[in-house]
Amino acid sequence: MKESTMRFPVVLHTDDGTRYGVTVPDLPGCFSGGDTFDAAMDSAAEAIDLHLEGLTEDGHDVPTPQPIGHHQKTPDYEGGVWALVEVDVTRFEGKAEKINITLPRRLLARIDEYARSHGASRSGFLAEAARQAMR
Repeated sequence: MKESTMRFPVVLHTDDGTRYGVTVPDLPGCFSGGDTFDAAMDSAAEAIDLHLEGLTEDGHDVPTPQPIGHHQKTPDYEGGVWALVEVDVTRFEGKAEKINITLPRRLLARIDEYARSHGASRSGFLAEAARQAMR
């Protein structure tokens, strides 16, 4: 998974084996559907994006998705097909701010070496490390 992406579990239900309704358990009120499985998945990605936009515009944080296994216990989702929708959440994190932090010189050198070897900037690495620690 790339920097600043989250994978939201979705559950798809169908009555006719062709058209699908989609529910996003981690985002109450976020639903979509499609005339085919692929169309339903595309609609789900769009619905999640719009739902997150609304949440952040209202001052809420992007919720951390729970594992599929957590949701499978819910009776409403019984018999559904589970999938993951990857969403780039960068635009929902707000404007970048410059900060001043103090770190030991050797640690900073190790951070820079690690980030460089993984094609990231120092800021990008630290931001991703913080995201991972807070999940």
